[in-house]
Amino acid sequence: MFTSAPMLLRCLSTFALLTCLPFAVLAQTPSPLPSFYNTYHYTAYTVYDNTSAEPPTEVRGVGGSLILRADGTYEKHLSIVAPSGPHYFNQSGRFTLIGDSIRFAFTDLKGSDVQRGTFRFEPATKRLTISIIGYPTGNKGVYELVAADAKASPTPKAPRPKPVKKART
Repeated sequence: MFTSAPMLLRCLSTFALLTCLPFAVLAQTPSPLPSFYNTYHYTAYTVYDNTSAEPPTEVRGVGGSLILRADGTYEKHLSIVAPSGPHYFNQSGRFTLIGDSIRFAFTDLKGSDVQRGTFRFEPATKRLTISIIGYPTGNKGVYELVAADAKASPTPKAPRPKPVKKART
């Protein structure tokens, strides 16, 4: 039992704060546009290594998809074709957005893990850039993606006029 009114008041205040805090945080964070939740295709991957004087590495042969659902679940199917052969990275789990921060939580053969970073979404072009924090601190991987329904279809070309044969006289 509580022995004093101030202690009871502190406990109730803490309870109210802990119960209402998630709603306050959600109210402050604008939700992404509905077009954000989509299937994306990987178009580029760049590795930034601050332990080296070398420029960032643009990884070639990047492909695959990332599905972000409105219910907070995701599926990642990333492939990288290297001279040694293709490498596949498959994950599924949950993602969380707070401001421009993104967090991916998943379980793989090594157990539970979390990847954190930032994202930038361009609604007009449906392009998504995700920067994932790497190891050691300061390193990062930057993924460029485009929504599946945003792929530009080739513009049909106007038919060329047929050459006119000159009439013989």
